Amino acid sequence: MNYDVTIIGGGVIGCAIARELARYRLRVILLEKECEVGFGTSKSNSGIIHAGHHSATDTLKGRLEWAGNQKWDALCAALGFGFERIGELTVAFTPEERATLERLLISGRAKGVPGLEIWEPDRLRREEPNLSSDIVAALHAPTAGVVNPYEACFTLIESARANGVDVAVDYRVEALSRGGDGWTVTGTGPDVASRFVVNAAGIFADRVAAMAGVGTFRIHPRKGEEYLLDKRLRGFVKRVIFPLPTATSKGILVIPTFDGTLMVGPTAHETEDRSDITTTLPGSDEVFESVRRVVPGISERDCIAEFAGLRAAAEGEDFIIGPTAAKGFINVAGIQSPGLTAAPAIAEMVAGILENEGLKLTARDDFVAAVPPHVRFAALPLDEQVRLAGEDPRYGRIVCRCEHISERETVDAIQRGAHTLDGIKFRTRAGMGRCQGGFCSWRCMELLARERGVPITEITKRGGGSWVIRRRDDGDQP
Repeated sequence: MNYDVTIIGGGVIGCAIARELARYRLRVILLEKECEVGFGTSKSNSGIIHAGHHSATDTLKGRLEWAGNQKWDALCAALGFGFERIGELTVAFTPEERATLERLLISGRAKGVPGLEIWEPDRLRREEPNLSSDIVAALHAPTAGVVNPYEACFTLIESARANGVDVAVDYRVEALSRGGDGWTVTGTGPDVASRFVVNAAGIFADRVAAMAGVGTFRIHPRKGEEYLLDKRLRGFVKRVIFPLPTATSKGILVIPTFDGTLMVGPTAHETEDRSDITTTLPGSDEVFESVRRVVPGISERDCIAEFAGLRAAAEGEDFIIGPTAAKGFINVAGIQSPGLTAAPAIAEMVAGILENEGLKLTARDDFVAAVPPHVRFAALPLDEQVRLAGEDPRYGRIVCRCEHISERETVDAIQRGAHTLDGIKFRTRAGMGRCQGGFCSWRCMELLARERGVPITEITKRGGGSWVIRRRDDGDQP
């Protein structure tokens, strides 16, 4: 099939663009090199919807941050992913740092961000009693929120697919060529022909642009380590806590996630290795030393999981979004923080760019905005849990004891596209609790094998060669 648009990259940006284009009578395909969308940079995102005042008003980041922030409520209402506006605090320890808060306040008000105010120590102690008593003031921004970024990716692409967008995973782009009226993408699957190509390839966006003959920028991957804390600290901090930002980072944060755990991080270090997602002892020391200064009661002994991701930072530290000298090739690159916040606004911007470049956008009258709601069994009242278990016994069989995830939710995740352990984990939270999958991994593998009709030896953690078990050399049994 010849497509109108090929989107390269299935992170939150590519998925948001796919869903936005699904509103129109177009033939669209998204290509993702991982085994599922959202398994690259987006999976390791801090999950913060920034309040809207952090980025300078004269940057593309600044324009799209606040515009994107305002679109997340409607997206959540339609797609049902985890999202809540919990607010944020940027803290100052000295009178000099307080002056920076005043500048952020003025910048935010200039953008129209509502509710910004500086809290003095008395107010701060009442609202967040576990913060350091050395903090002299904080800028409160109630429009900040937290979101499950992988859930957002999954539901965005589920919505796009339901409205006709094709998706090819495990598709690594190897070459781009232009001829006639469009482009041919060559990779680890069948060639794909389309009139337009949108380059949303994250940390590989510079290499994809070079394939198209417009390698005019370079991505400098910036590694960030994050540490997830035990759920017993739920409520210890109620808002996202920021230190003062630096030139290259918003600093090391304390993040109450949507599901109730605290997360601390990330670090921000340039790397030349685009595959390095390891965590390190120096990284852990850096994170917890910084966090203890702000919240003294947090300890590395509370850590239950750690991970790292790579930000797609470009020269100039701003987003690179727009047409290129190669006709029909659109860059959506350099999307580091606040890229998640800006994603819905970026998607609308890209649709407008494509239209300006000659793509006719005819709205579909049959576009379905919502996806079927997900059941969050653990969050339901007991009587509702009992009712559901009476209707379907699979709700009564708990797969993940830490997060109280039922067999029915696990099967639903598989039927909605999960085909790896991480696919189930990030759709349901099975394996995200205190034991980190020690109890539920085998049960999830059994359900994957049963529902997909494949041997259990084919089940992987996250695709490729990440097998969990291997067949014994001396027999046919696993």
